[in-house]
Amino acid sequence: MKRIYTSILVLSAAFGLAAVVFSGGAVALAADDAQLGPCMEAIFADIPPGELSDDEAAGILYMREEEKLARDVYARLGELWGVPVFSNISNSEQTHMDAVLVLIDRYGLSDPVGEDIPGVFSDPALQSLYDDLVETGSASLEDAFRVGALIEELDIADLEERLSVTDNDDIAIVYQNLMKGSRNHLRSFYRQLDRSGIDYEPTYLPADEVSRIIDSPRETGGAIEDPNYRY
Repeated sequence: MKRIYTSILVLSAAFGLAAVVFSGGAVALAADDAQLGPCMEAIFADIPPGELSDDEAAGILYMREEEKLARDVYARLGELWGVPVFSNISNSEQTHMDAVLVLIDRYGLSDPVGEDIPGVFSDPALQSLYDDLVETGSASLEDAFRVGALIEELDIADLEERLSVTDNDDIAIVYQNLMKGSRNHLRSFYRQLDRSGIDYEPTYLPADEVSRIIDSPRETGGAIEDPNYRY
């Protein structure tokens, strides 16, 4: 995983904005996102597990904790700001964690989440990132929305990277579905910022890719079952 976590600190310097009160923010969970784990199990019934490389195994374990990071940050910011978008997307991130857990169980890997203590991570980089994101998102509501958009950007970028190095259909299907959810989450956070006229500068994805996502409709429908699907 090669991501520049220190960019969080750079972004923090640009977050010196006065708080704005948002009246909206509720995000309805997509029906296909609510039971993503069991849905994956059903799809995999006719897909035998492939041969797992060390990189693929490491990617699965990392994405399990990265989805936990998103869930925990949103839960904390939801408690702090009381805006439904955070609690709703935090619940959605739990379904993403469950989907990755299906892969962990399927390949007999050891779950890095362990006792699942909120805000606690086995990966030191993710622990540091969590602490930085919560601190940044606690400064103002706008900062919190920016943190949400940044997390979804990072999630999409990491999933794209992991997807590029796997040739196992089951892993690809999980990653495709996680990216679908993350694109919807990015749209939600961007909408919150856009409502108050606040610009969002992409960090982990090319600007044209972010523009393509936020300018397109929310993705609905059933789970993606095609391992070769490309958005």
